[in-house]
Amino acid sequence: MEKENLIEEIRKRFPAEIVSDGETLGDQVLVVHQEGLRAVMSGLRAAPFDYAVLLDLTCVDFLATENRFEMVYHLFSLSRNRRLRIKASLPAEAPVVDSLVGLWKNADWLEREVFDMFGIGFMGHPNLKRILMYEGFEGHPLRKSYPWRKEQPLIPMKD
Repeated sequence: MEKENLIEEIRKRFPAEIVSDGETLGDQVLVVHQEGLRAVMSGLRAAPFDYAVLLDLTCVDFLATENRFEMVYHLFSLSRNRRLRIKASLPAEAPVVDSLVGLWKNADWLEREVFDMFGIGFMGHPNLKRILMYEGFEGHPLRKSYPWRKEQPLIPMKD
């Protein structure tokens, strides 16, 4: 299935969920509605699309926009030897998206990292807690609104 046919087939299967599509640096990019993300990802993982590998997921903070946060997922199809980038915009207030841990096990730690660094909630995540910062850390350090000189509470020393 060529690039154009692939996107056409995905659009046919998920007409209400796809916002737009394009290409960046040789990779196909799909922008999906936040509410339809889990359905699209589940469909892409199965045949005939076969995007069985979640390479990475991350977040981008666009501070001055209404949909401040953008989740970015990088998928890979072994049978096609092709990457696909999926994006979903999240609102500034209460940014939450469905967890993909049930589809890809490596989403567990990747989602925890985004939760810790950006404060994005993942509905259905089995163990959503900090992974890089200590439990008493205040705020989310990769948000553009995070004060760069903020002093954190000290951790008590162990005997």
